[in-house]
Amino acid sequence: METAGMEQDVLVAERRMLLDRLEEQPADALLALIALCDADPRPEKIDVGVGVYRDAAGNTPILRCIKAAEHILLQSQKTKAYLGSQGDAHFVELIKPIVFGDATAADDRIVGVQTPGGCGALRLGAELIAAADPDARIFVGQPTWPNHQPLIGRAGVNMVDHPYYDRDSREIRFDAMMEALRGARAGDLVLLHGSCHNPTGADLDLDQWRAIADLVSERGLIPFVDLAYQGLGNGLEADAAGTRLVVEAAEQALVAQSCDKNFGIYRERTGSLFVKGQNARIAALAFGNLLSLARTMWSMPPDHGAAAVRIVLSDPELRADWRVELDEMCRRIRTIRARLAAFDPRLEYIGRQNGMFSMLPLSPDAVLALRKSHGIYMAGSGRFNVVGLSDDGVERFAAAVTEHLPDV
Repeated sequence: METAGMEQDVLVAERRMLLDRLEEQPADALLALIALCDADPRPEKIDVGVGVYRDAAGNTPILRCIKAAEHILLQSQKTKAYLGSQGDAHFVELIKPIVFGDATAADDRIVGVQTPGGCGALRLGAELIAAADPDARIFVGQPTWPNHQPLIGRAGVNMVDHPYYDRDSREIRFDAMMEALRGARAGDLVLLHGSCHNPTGADLDLDQWRAIADLVSERGLIPFVDLAYQGLGNGLEADAAGTRLVVEAAEQALVAQSCDKNFGIYRERTGSLFVKGQNARIAALAFGNLLSLARTMWSMPPDHGAAAVRIVLSDPELRADWRVELDEMCRRIRTIRARLAAFDPRLEYIGRQNGMFSMLPLSPDAVLALRKSHGIYMAGSGRFNVVGLSDDGVERFAAAVTEHLPDV
């Protein structure tokens, strides 16, 4: 009996030790920054760390078209029953031509599913890649969005870094990028930012996109495009031009798309993943695998955001109003960029970039000094949200950061 009791004690101890075996995880830098900013009592503090659109007064509004769509949804929705792992199929059908162009609406080589935001799309795409090839490699330009590594790498896809942007010179390292991609093997993937590069704001021009498309076709590479900010750079069509070039050039491709930013529905987590196969049979095979993988991850994606977007895109008046509001957001971003660029020659490059983010060539000590002295909260890398600035904060922000910028 004593032996049995000792064995029971060992079993209990082992059960209690399960969670103790976990390793400490570093705090998420952005979430920690948000907490620091929230705790700062200074009324003049500036938060350019969080990646959300803000209006002239510094607020993140709900779009008129979304409010109207939600009212329609409230009055017309008859059930909360499951939609299935594909999500809202009509939502996906309406997003497809926005991403790829009207001519591809009926292209059966491109299939798609709804996902929980762009993050869900990236992870689902990575899981599909790993299921198809456990030894798959994806080439990733540096710097990139910090969450790309955990979303894609932890799915088991081998990530190969290559140069993309030099923070000190404020230039894309395109020649170095192309040299690295020429070393890719047939079947390797290339992670590309469709527009409004995060974290730098430095986008490829159309000639550079064409060069990449030619290389993709020549070497049999597979583009995996992260299209999170379509419409917030140079307009809805212009921001999809590069994506369309490389997808057309490739036999197979993946595109992770997000509605969170261009519809202003951040907390609704609304996105989609599209996969192109070389023919309809391969696309259908990929689609079946997407459903199976999604079932094991989130089973069914949340419905509300996709339903609201579907209503907006299905109603001609609401769709037109969305385009007006999207263009207004785009113009505001460009206006803030122009004001920063005009403030000091060392900020001039910001006016040539696109989207919500740019990167300042600041040391971590300088970033900390700005936080302490001016209440300016940004990532330690110098990445800041251009449109995180209210109208009356632009010059104050510019004056503070230029105190710490090196000469050009």
